[in-house]
Amino acid sequence: MRPAPRLLSLPWLFFRINALNELQYRVNFFMQLIQSVLALFTALAVLALVFSHTEELAGWSPPELLAVMGVHIAVGGLIRMAIQPNMLRLIEDVREGTLDYALTKPEDAQLLLSIREFRIWQSIDVLVGALVLATAVRWHGEAVGIGGALGFAAAVVLGAVMIYCFWLALTSGVFWIVRMEFIVELFDGVYQAGRWPVTIYPGLLRVAFTFLVPLAFAVTVPAEALTGRLAWDTLLAAATFAAFLVVATRALFRFALRHYSGASA
Repeated sequence: MRPAPRLLSLPWLFFRINALNELQYRVNFFMQLIQSVLALFTALAVLALVFSHTEELAGWSPPELLAVMGVHIAVGGLIRMAIQPNMLRLIEDVREGTLDYALTKPEDAQLLLSIREFRIWQSIDVLVGALVLATAVRWHGEAVGIGGALGFAAAVVLGAVMIYCFWLALTSGVFWIVRMEFIVELFDGVYQAGRWPVTIYPGLLRVAFTFLVPLAFAVTVPAEALTGRLAWDTLLAAATFAAFLVVATRALFRFALRHYSGASA
């Protein structure tokens, strides 16, 4: 097993390399900024339209729904910055037969394949989401205590782990089905449902958005932590489910690797 400092320094090394590469194309920063601002105003317009007809949605007040939106934007930025690029590169490597270059490195294969790519300009969405979230908390009018802040941090980490596991499980299918690019459109379409609390959806959809695509844990639960709605047994359930997904998807990935034929096949 690699020492902990090495495991921490390796992602930072890849982040710096990718940052240097992307800083060569700074026009992408302005394009991403425009895209993020337009997406934000569109989402705010939809939220305003909803509350022009009602004072609350399934028990959620306007500031609470704004908090959900903030988490949704920030987590989406994190996914597009760190998770999605690595999964897409994995798909490309398997299809082109170039995965050998990563598998022969003296590092854990899953770790290396999960940290090679970073899209730093997507961090704009993370910052925009944080600003929306801060506005929502201030509008809500209730101070966030230490417990709420720690619950929020834990929920975000657990949600990110679950989303990563979900992506890894989907991407592992490339070892059997070569054309897997459609999963980007599939995930983006499903992820839009996370803009609203999962409690507004009927039973089957609520279960699907909790355990099949973990939007509840990734978006709704962090927003609940900051708005005083979080039950601590929910956080415990999230930790248990995240641990299960980590073990299960690791086993799936290692099993899938055995079906990789390599560039020489």
